[in-house]
Amino acid sequence: EVQLQASGGGSVQVGGSLRLSCAASGFTFDDYIIGWFRQAPGKEREGVICLNNIDDSRHYADSVRGRFTISSDNAENTVYLQMNSLKPEDTAVYYCAAFPARDPAYYTRIYYCDDWSRYNYWGQGTLVTVSS
Repeated sequence: EVQLQASGGGSVQVGGSLRLSCAASGFTFDDYIIGWFRQAPGKEREGVICLNNIDDSRHYADSVRGRFTISSDNAENTVYLQMNSLKPEDTAVYYCAAFPARDPAYYTRIYYCDDWSRYNYWGQGTLVTVSS
């Protein structure tokens, strides 16, 4: 059974930092793309940052580039989201999600991690609140 367990949310002041963790199980971690999404109150869910574990490629949304980083501990099947210089607009429920990195029809084709519609495994959310 595929499971993704997000943790690490909390309250922080503007300019502060938080690190979220996403522990994965039930699939071959090295063959998957892991991404972080967020949903702010009254807004649609958006893809924020992602990592392809096959080629180590990453994608950053413009709103977080330079402030957020994503890393992977493949031995622990865990992906981390390091969030620095947090802003009030970063307040949201953060979700980690995953999908297989390879096209099953064409094995040599590797998907881009920012193909946000392909994510089909989801963890529960963790709330991040940034206050001024």
